[in-house]
Amino acid sequence: MDALIWGGVVLTLIGVGLLVYCIVAAMKAKKQGGSDEDIRARLQKVVALNLIALLVSAMGLGAVTIGIILG
Repeated sequence: MDALIWGGVVLTLIGVGLLVYCIVAAMKAKKQGGSDEDIRARLQKVVALNLIALLVSAMGLGAVTIGIILG
């Protein structure tokens, strides 16, 4: 069960890292400015990555929880 817990921890950290990247990318997109359509196009890419990051984090936390329950 240790492998499940540590694998979950790694997934969670990857997800959190991606979330931090999304925050930085969104702030950078807004700071660069441009037309509303340009900003919207950049932020749509960030939103897709944000959803993936949330999924990875949730899977990692689920793995940690299952590992603790079964351990």
